[in-house]
Amino acid sequence: MPTSFEQIKELADLSAEILNDSTFAQLIEEVSEKIIEAYRNGKKTIFCGNGGSSAEAQHLAAELSGKFNLERKPIPAEACHVNSSFVTAVANDYDFSKIYSRYIEGFGQIGDVLIGLSTSGASANIVEAFKIAHQMGIVTVALTGQSGGELAGLSDYCFKVPSTNVPRIQEIHLLIGHILCGNVEQALFGNEN
Repeated sequence: MPTSFEQIKELADLSAEILNDSTFAQLIEEVSEKIIEAYRNGKKTIFCGNGGSSAEAQHLAAELSGKFNLERKPIPAEACHVNSSFVTAVANDYDFSKIYSRYIEGFGQIGDVLIGLSTSGASANIVEAFKIAHQMGIVTVALTGQSGGELAGLSDYCFKVPSTNVPRIQEIHLLIGHILCGNVEQALFGNEN
């Protein structure tokens, strides 16, 4: 088991690697613009994940729908799993792999943005959601680990965190999510504050 210091250093080293990768910064800017465009066109952001990533999905949706840094009006953002009756009904009546694709079919609209968090990039329910999203004209953004998994090939945009360590990947996912939320909020409401 790595020491506390070693774990902190691992995160710092991973952050430095991303900081020195200009394509990562460019990708953040591109995705920020897609989300901003969606909101300017009356659309929304939808998040999905499993386990710790579902908690991050819900967290990031709350940053947009509630507020992040600025005092401003709410904007529509939600995590697919927050309706437990829906999730358990679909998992029971169909299959767990269908819980997010059914949500997207029911609530997604052309021009929305779907953000899926999966450290492996292979979560079956997120993969199925991305397949449906593409059919519906929904922009897809994956936050994954090093390989990108199946989501890399299904995403319009894919953040492949260069690590296989799940906790470190999740920590970087949250950092990326916070940057996206800040960029969106500033672009939409910065002139009001």
